[in-house]
Amino acid sequence: MTARVVVTDYTFPAVATEEAAAGAAGADFAAYQCKSAADVAQAVAGADVAVVQFAPFDAQAVGAMNAGGTVIRYGIGYDNIDLAACARAGLRVGYVPDYCTDEVAEHTAAAALALLRKLVPLDASVRAGDWAAVGVARPMKPFADTVIGFFGLGAIGRAVLDRLRGFGFRMLATDPALSTDEARALGVEAVEADTLFARADLVTLHAPALPGTIGFVDAARLASMQPHAMLVNAARGQLVVEADLARALHDGVIAGAALDVFHTEPLPADSPLRDAPNLLLTPHAAWYSEAAIARLQGLVAQDIKRALQGEGPRKPVPDMPAPQDQKKGKTA
Repeated sequence: MTARVVVTDYTFPAVATEEAAAGAAGADFAAYQCKSAADVAQAVAGADVAVVQFAPFDAQAVGAMNAGGTVIRYGIGYDNIDLAACARAGLRVGYVPDYCTDEVAEHTAAAALALLRKLVPLDASVRAGDWAAVGVARPMKPFADTVIGFFGLGAIGRAVLDRLRGFGFRMLATDPALSTDEARALGVEAVEADTLFARADLVTLHAPALPGTIGFVDAARLASMQPHAMLVNAARGQLVVEADLARALHDGVIAGAALDVFHTEPLPADSPLRDAPNLLLTPHAAWYSEAAIARLQGLVAQDIKRALQGEGPRKPVPDMPAPQDQKKGKTA
């Protein structure tokens, strides 16, 4: 029987690289623009390989796949894939965490610098007919006196650290995997999360969306920050309680923020973030460059080839539930 490869949804101009990988292995190929879980389940019926970007891949979609199949996520996260259902069905799941490290790091660093130098309010003031640099920008510390806090210090966090190091910032970091010796070698001070949010002039988020981090930045956490402090999030929208952040910006609890990721994307028209002051919004663009798109699609094509040859993904998801755990009734 001929194998079947399905792309459920994509935001690229074309998927010729993926189609070529399927064709080279003699597999059928189909690409869709699924929006709903029902669309996905219909599209992947009888598929051996499913490649998904943003569409929800739930238990119904898992059940529609052929036994022994592989699910590949275009991107770093995989929150839209039901990993427990995949494990129960014996499906392999892979992702591509290494295609845009530089791009996300550069976007994050650029956002941090724009906030710290008050570029957004300064630009708005000029457009409004004002010419009051000090009145708009105060307070503003020199970078040598500014403390940057990293909530998470994995590959992307460290790439941001490398890019900001030359500006003379002092650096704090909270990461359960970061040892004191490693922190010292990186030139950062390892601290607990409470200390990080209380001391940092700007906090940049680099944590995955896990039970212990979802909603971590809430009203109480924001209130623990200094009034002049700022927040950058290009990691996961679920880390921040959006209504709390919008309220904190309106009330002057913190001085500014930059967000590239959100709970719901595209950002809803009625989101309280849309009219929050001193907030820089970008449409989940941190990953983007022409080179990153080519890199992502090329790595996914490699995984398609691997799957059709009976091999596992190049990068299996790290927290995939074990099938035996499911049988014992454990939760993922």
